[in-house]
Amino acid sequence: MIAVAGGKGGSGKTTTALGLARALSRRGAPAVAADADWDLPNLARLASETADSDRASTTTVVEAVRGRGSVDPDRSAPTVLAAPDEPDSVAPEATFGALGDAVPDEAPTFLDCPAGASPDAAAPLRAADRSLLVTPLRRTALRDAAKTAAIARRLDCPPLGVVAVRASSVPEPVADLLGCPVLGRVPTAAPAPLSDPAVRSAYDDLARRLADEYGAGRWRIA
Repeated sequence: MIAVAGGKGGSGKTTTALGLARALSRRGAPAVAADADWDLPNLARLASETADSDRASTTTVVEAVRGRGSVDPDRSAPTVLAAPDEPDSVAPEATFGALGDAVPDEAPTFLDCPAGASPDAAAPLRAADRSLLVTPLRRTALRDAAKTAAIARRLDCPPLGVVAVRASSVPEPVADLLGCPVLGRVPTAAPAPLSDPAVRSAYDDLARRLADEYGAGRWRIA
């Protein structure tokens, strides 16, 4: 599993988790995107507002794990798992760990993480194998992303790289600051970025790079 993480709310984590899952699905992969931000969940809402092809957008992470004991993603559209209806009654870290066991190893799986450095933000990082940093290129956002990168490394979930969102270009020092390569750049598009052809193309390029550099030998991609 890959934890899609960032230091600030509104940094583009949810859009990136969904955009990547859809891009990999377009390549024939059985992709999964799960909402790990249980206090401020919006993955399922974004999925329902921007497309009608995603599978099981009303199924929660807990239902997926407890209901069947496994997750069987399709290759025609990503499986989207919502936050639980009563998150206070659920142990996040155990749930994400169970999700990792339930999803086939060959399925690209993205956890849409909470912002910041709270225990809630740490839980998906502890369960995931690697992280993917998402950040705008504002000074404060980059500083927070660097803190998130440090936390991810301490939790044995080192960043694969960084995705710069709402960016026309990426200065070279960004990779040095965050200690990982820039894997992609997503241009500005409002009000519905996932419907914008340039944004879709950017996520296709990012998915291709992730598949080549991390998913080769792991993910089932047509």
